[in-house]
Amino acid sequence: MDMGLYGKTALVTGSTKGIGKAIAIELAKEGVHLLINGRDHEEVERTVREIKSAYPATSPQNAAADLTDRGQREALFQKYPHVDILVNNIGIYKIMQYGDIDDEVWNNYFRTNFLTADGLSRFYLPAMLKKNEGRIIFIASEEAVMPSGLMPQYGVTKSMLLSLAKSLSKLTKGTEVTVNTLMPGPTLSEKVLQIIEGAYPEEELSFSEKEKRFMAANLPQSELQRFIKPMEIGRLAVFLCSPYSSAFKGSPIRMDGGWCRPFFKCVRREECRFRLGFEMFL
Repeated sequence: MDMGLYGKTALVTGSTKGIGKAIAIELAKEGVHLLINGRDHEEVERTVREIKSAYPATSPQNAAADLTDRGQREALFQKYPHVDILVNNIGIYKIMQYGDIDDEVWNNYFRTNFLTADGLSRFYLPAMLKKNEGRIIFIASEEAVMPSGLMPQYGVTKSMLLSLAKSLSKLTKGTEVTVNTLMPGPTLSEKVLQIIEGAYPEEELSFSEKEKRFMAANLPQSELQRFIKPMEIGRLAVFLCSPYSSAFKGSPIRMDGGWCRPFFKCVRREECRFRLGFEMFL
């Protein structure tokens, strides 16, 4: 299906691996010119060459920068002053006990997961509003609304993105600009793939069999019973970037594989509160 994005320009932060790279590739399939971002210049350049080779009609560019650094953000703005699409994907996470999270950790997570996205949105949104066209997407997480308690510093900053997205969406009233948030559930990132592959080293199992066994043992509440593929998140992101998604305004869009049981499916509201509070999230 033609998503009406041919010739658009998109900046996808953290787009050399994982969800960010998947989104970049899916946008390239639609003829979008990508600004590939990451901290490692050579890794970014490899990704640029990979996308250019696979999708020669596009013109991917190297937008290597540490976007947590204000000076490097400013340099990026000078080099690439206009984008039609901004995907705020960059983020860090780590399982941590609340008592171990000091001010330095909080500041690092605020700077990386929130302030970077805020700075980019603050720069690119005004031009989108003036043109009456544009898309901003924040990549959050189920942790934003269903914190597991395993990484409070991550969940808090992802919740902040939900609030920021809705606040910015208010500024788009009456325009064709949209600001939305994607909240993926457990995703088959490179790190997760390694964990699953290493979980059953002594057994001759296909990856699919290992994944099913891992899900049954660790994530039995998932209705999907497999990890979400980054490509699947990429395709949803493409739709949100397209002209067909103009009715989505400030929407927190969940893609959790049936992870969370809605209130109306619970026999008792108290039961649902218990599940939301104590089910584990990876």
